[in-house]
Amino acid sequence: MAAENRRGAMFRVVVPHQHSRVTYVELFFDLLFVFAVTQISHTLLHHFTPIGAVQVTLLFLSVWWVWVFTAWVTNWLNPELTPVRILLFLMMLGGLVLSTTIPTAFEGRGLWFAIAYVVMQVGRTAFWFVSTPHHWTAVRHNAIRILAWLSTSAVFWILGGLAEGESRLWLWIIAVVIEYVSPAARFWIPGLGPSSLEAWAVEGGHMAERCALFIIIALGEAVVVNGATFAELSWTTEIVLAFVSSLVASIAMWWIYFHKGAEAGSELISTSAESGKLARLAYTYLHMPIVAGIILTAVSDELVLKHPSGHSDLKTILSTIGGPLLFLVGTILFKLSIRGFLQLSHIVGILALLAVGWFGSELSPLWLSLLTTAIMIVVAVWESVSLRSASESHSEATSA
Repeated sequence: MAAENRRGAMFRVVVPHQHSRVTYVELFFDLLFVFAVTQISHTLLHHFTPIGAVQVTLLFLSVWWVWVFTAWVTNWLNPELTPVRILLFLMMLGGLVLSTTIPTAFEGRGLWFAIAYVVMQVGRTAFWFVSTPHHWTAVRHNAIRILAWLSTSAVFWILGGLAEGESRLWLWIIAVVIEYVSPAARFWIPGLGPSSLEAWAVEGGHMAERCALFIIIALGEAVVVNGATFAELSWTTEIVLAFVSSLVASIAMWWIYFHKGAEAGSELISTSAESGKLARLAYTYLHMPIVAGIILTAVSDELVLKHPSGHSDLKTILSTIGGPLLFLVGTILFKLSIRGFLQLSHIVGILALLAVGWFGSELSPLWLSLLTTAIMIVVAVWESVSLRSASESHSEATSA
């Protein structure tokens, strides 16, 4: 009985409509992913080819998945307790190995990458299962379901780490597909069947804050890397303008995501009767293109800073247009899931970016950067003004 009570004490006490703050140990764990994000953007920068893009996308999906699964588990477990803290510290060790091997994951350190990933995913879920009291049948069944899916994908991760070349890529693609399909399939396994949506209820405000902090990490990584690159260059007018453009673009991205969207998402999921369903769609899946857009923009910033003049090559066009484009696609879908309508400002921004991309080869990298930054500023200002007007109209109608 005492052991059962200790296990139950490891879970958060969720109070309806109250927001559990993100703990310091969770912040400490999240900061490790600054390194992972940096590794991903640098790997893409040095392997900007079709096959390189596929490989880096796969690595990004794996990094995001191990982080977001951990965010789900620590939404239920209490990180203030020593066993859970030790789990996160061990996860940090695994994450450090994972991040270190990213640049050579498809070369000499593929097996190390696979082992680190599998140990983190399976080990964390096994800890969750062991920590769950026996009478919490639904929770234990969910842990068993997830363990079954992750153990299946683990076979392909390890086989891929042992293989080489194209075989490794295909085996790892199979592993990623298995893991990304599993939540949509509600982790169905023979005997237990699928989990119920009610079983995935989360403390919404906590989940929203964790994902928002990951956005901050990605944006902060871009600013830090740009600053380091800028410090090493000669400060010509073009380079200074390129640096200012990159900084303003990061601020615009912050404004587009945080000014209203992040708060609205947190309020909705905190009061939703289907918090698990919303967390799966809005925060597990739809945040991926947002983060990917920030990472791709960081690649563009470095390219433009180092070569601001001349005609833009395909690499510069794809990264400079593709980064903000992915970001806006992600944010418009995220806001659609929480507001129920598409933001006109985001639609216009997406169309404007595509139009600039069409003429991108005729522009210098600096001008391409300046135009995309201007578009992001317009989107941010437009949304802020339109939402303020809508709020004022609603207040007037209510008072009348």
